Amino acid sequence: MRSLTLRIYLTVLAALALFALASGWLMQRHLAAERAGWAQAAQERSAAWADLLQNSLPPDDAPAAEQAAALAEWSARLRLPLALDDAQGRRIGASASYLRREAEAGARPAQAIALSDGRTLWLLRSWPPRGMGPGGPGGGPAGVHAMRRPPPGAGWPGLLLPGGLGLAALLLVLFAAVALGAWPVARRLTRRLQALKQGVEAFGEGALHQRVADDGADEVAAVAASFNRAAARIEALLQSHRSLLANASHELRSPLARLKMAVAMLDDAPAAQRGALQREIRANIAELDALVEEVLLASRLDAGTAAIAREPVELLALAAEEAARFGVEAGGETVELHGDERLLRRALRNLLENARRYGGGEVQVTVGRSGSGAGAELSVCDRGPGVPEPYRERIFEAFFRLPGHAEREGGIGLGLALVRQIAERHGGSVRCEPRAGGGSCFRLILPAAPPAASSGAARSG
Repeated sequence: MRSLTLRIYLTVLAALALFALASGWLMQRHLAAERAGWAQAAQERSAAWADLLQNSLPPDDAPAAEQAAALAEWSARLRLPLALDDAQGRRIGASASYLRREAEAGARPAQAIALSDGRTLWLLRSWPPRGMGPGGPGGGPAGVHAMRRPPPGAGWPGLLLPGGLGLAALLLVLFAAVALGAWPVARRLTRRLQALKQGVEAFGEGALHQRVADDGADEVAAVAASFNRAAARIEALLQSHRSLLANASHELRSPLARLKMAVAMLDDAPAAQRGALQREIRANIAELDALVEEVLLASRLDAGTAAIAREPVELLALAAEEAARFGVEAGGETVELHGDERLLRRALRNLLENARRYGGGEVQVTVGRSGSGAGAELSVCDRGPGVPEPYRERIFEAFFRLPGHAEREGGIGLGLALVRQIAERHGGSVRCEPRAGGGSCFRLILPAAPPAASSGAARSG
């Protein structure tokens, strides 16, 4: 994880360094273009001055005073500090502004303009920019040259120039500021990933209660939230399987004990009792078979591995067929829904079996539309003692029996739990309500069309 922090940090710095170098290079290109334009303008102006003064000054054989006077006049007209040397380099004259500028500390070097008769005209001025005079990059017109060489670094790397030093310092400060600010950001991101990694490792080592912080609205928070949901689901599944295994082990003991006793008594029993013992053995085997079947189905439904078919089912016809097995009539209206006919039959069969076992002889099966009209409602009502209100939710828990029922009424406490699981896998629900006049009504609510989530579960199963 530390390497990830370092890689993120170095990536940010590399991107910043590349941006700084590109910005500096583009700035230097711009400055070089500006300087080239200034130099070109200076060269053109110097050439114009050379032509003008070449034709306006007295000839080289004229008296020095006359030449000096003409030079002073043109200096005043052009407002330029000028000086003139003869062909041997002796000073003929200089304007007052030239002498004053020349005496100033830090004055720029004079520029020389060679005239065709051998004389040299000297010029002092503050434009163009320093180092970009007539002798700057690219040279100038014939007869024009500079007294000083252009400073090194006029092109790339121009960051060595005084102006370039300012740009380099600015980019360096920007680089340092972003470098200092990027480290906490990269460290915070990887610290959250480190916490997520530790949480996953702890969960993998058996700490099923382990969860990680999922605050925030970024991708890391989304991954953390997904992990928490998956961890909660896995923990619930494992707890459910542990409970199912423990309860199934307990429920298996009774029929196994009765079966063992019946088998032990069979050989020594009189002929008149052997038939009863054989019937007891078959009943216990059937009970064990039903228990194993319901445990396996409950486990598959709870784990989401049981395949859920999606096909049209005419609920009234299905209810009529199953009710006939128990000698009960089904009524209501025709409602079609999409679901797994095999599982829906199992749910209705369990409700009918529960009604016959606990609800007396009067059982009523009704099919209709749900309250919203968007789904189907299947009701199985009986005239039994009813279910006390505190237990109307608990009876749908696996292996739960009402107090006082124990095993004398039969059943293993998985029937209603399977009904709820089947309803939920179809996107519906089941509830227990008191029946007017005594008894209970179990209402199975199913949607008319399968929800997207359930369809996905069916495909994955």
